[in-house]
Amino acid sequence: MVKYKQRCGLCKKNMVIMTYGKRFPICVQCEMKQINDDIEDPKFKKMFDIDKKFYEENSFLRDIKKKYLAYGVLSEKQIEAFKKTVAKLKKK
Repeated sequence: MVKYKQRCGLCKKNMVIMTYGKRFPICVQCEMKQINDDIEDPKFKKMFDIDKKFYEENSFLRDIKKKYLAYGVLSEKQIEAFKKTVAKLKKK
């Protein structure tokens, strides 16, 4: 797999490691700003209330939260995968 560095498309300061699957370069700091919105639904509010460092370490968790904020709903498989990933990170 080819990996290369590219400047963040939003802040233009930080470098982002790009791979084939990533289309738009966005750094962790800019992505954390995007997912900082409040969540109204109590079920999802509890689910997304995890340590900030987990979001910083794992792009999958950031992606799931970003999708929830955009669409307002997640599938059962997305919820299960999110919980499974958080459980693995807590074990470390």
